[in-house]
Amino acid sequence: MNPIGNSLAPFQRRRPISWQQASAVFAVLLLVVLAVFFLRWEWVPSYAGLFAQGLYCTILLLAVSCVAGFALAVPIALAIASGPLLVSAPAKAFCSVIRGTPFLIQLWLVYYGLGSLFPLFPELRTTALWPYLREAMPYAIIALTINFAGYEAEVMRGAFTSVDRGQLEAARAFGMNRRTAFRRIWFPLAFYRALPTLTGETVLQLKSTPLVATISVLDVFAASSRVRQETYLTYEPLLVVAAVYVCITGAIVFISRKLESRLPTRIG
Repeated sequence: MNPIGNSLAPFQRRRPISWQQASAVFAVLLLVVLAVFFLRWEWVPSYAGLFAQGLYCTILLLAVSCVAGFALAVPIALAIASGPLLVSAPAKAFCSVIRGTPFLIQLWLVYYGLGSLFPLFPELRTTALWPYLREAMPYAIIALTINFAGYEAEVMRGAFTSVDRGQLEAARAFGMNRRTAFRRIWFPLAFYRALPTLTGETVLQLKSTPLVATISVLDVFAASSRVRQETYLTYEPLLVVAAVYVCITGAIVFISRKLESRLPTRIG
């Protein structure tokens, strides 16, 4: 056995770059050169802090809503997949309403509907929650969380129902109670199968965050809108926002791939 040949095997298996890939790389580089030399970027140092604040808000909205929405989606999915009719029917109705209505309507209902109810209770003004209830950020997080939960509940429901019941019965035969079987068998299998779809839904959730600018939340898109209003520049701020979203999407896909590689490749 030739050790040198084995060490070179990974390099020998690499395919040459096709003309389509080379054309795409050339087009991207051309766009970058045109953007750098033919557009105006002198405003960037003055608004870098504003964009940093907007980026922090966007990442915070995405992270909190996805984590909280997934935590809410799992019990809803379980209710639909294996719950009695009294529990599964409201869960199905919730998913149908969330998936059947635009997110902008949900956001405005939460902000202008729920937000208008709290001032009717004067006792809330003396609590520690009142400063937060007056801000738009909590309502944006609530709306994004509910929206994410409605979509992810259907994803997890399909993943839960796709798990072979024989594995759960085998776990019970080995003496596992229902909670242990869910934690060690049912949920890991379902999560592995749903991970690619969850990644796509997370990217879609990122693309929903610019709508929070309609309720005066300063995310990265709202920061670009302020730059356009004050500098009368259109393309430059939007290109910065587009680059930010591409980078965040790449980070989401990278984390998902790493997580998927750490999970067992053969499950179920």
